[in-house]
Amino acid sequence: MQLSQAKVLITGGNTGLGYATARLLKQKGATVVIAGRNAETLAQAASELQVHSIQADVSNEADVARMVNEATEKMGGINVLINNAGFGYFKSLTEMDREGFERVFATNVTGAMLTARECARHFVAQQHGNIINIASTAGRAGFAMGTAYAASKFALAGMSECWRAELRPHNVRVMLINPSEVQTGFVENSGREPRPFNPTKLQADDIAHTICALLELDDRAFVTEATVWATNPKN
Repeated sequence: MQLSQAKVLITGGNTGLGYATARLLKQKGATVVIAGRNAETLAQAASELQVHSIQADVSNEADVARMVNEATEKMGGINVLINNAGFGYFKSLTEMDREGFERVFATNVTGAMLTARECARHFVAQQHGNIINIASTAGRAGFAMGTAYAASKFALAGMSECWRAELRPHNVRVMLINPSEVQTGFVENSGREPRPFNPTKLQADDIAHTICALLELDDRAFVTEATVWATNPKN
């Protein structure tokens, strides 16, 4: 697609990967709306990026319907969803807290489904659209302490396959991106100790460029899944 014709909703667009993607898409001529839960960081991001913002919690069904309707009205349509909202929760199985586990699924799985559902209704009606789900390499291989997060990303990968089968006849491209560790606020936001910046590991801009590259393919083609690794990371 021509990015100058893209009308993009990015969930979790106020920080990290979402923010970097919004910035690059806007630079390439796309119309962008960002959404997020934190009013303060959302307002700051919208001001810096000069885009419209919507405060919404994707785990809340009413919020999702309002978010997609407002984004569509603001942009005069919608043809791209970047399903990026998500967070991590890392505990061993013996220490797993049910509330924490379910909170991860409410955002990373149910929230992604609700947002995709609302956008897909527009895409099917207009017979055109793009859904990019931001998963993780954790959705391809589990690891110690990763029960909640890895399971949520495995689920997102599975849902992506289902949506792809349903939506391809309507010219809707469903794409999945699996980043390995990206240096954002993700680690700190999951309750773990912040890590010092490491120039050999991925940065948010790397994933933003991947997203734009997938969208820029002519509509007759699409990449079902892209996994992005650091070339030679040093600990």
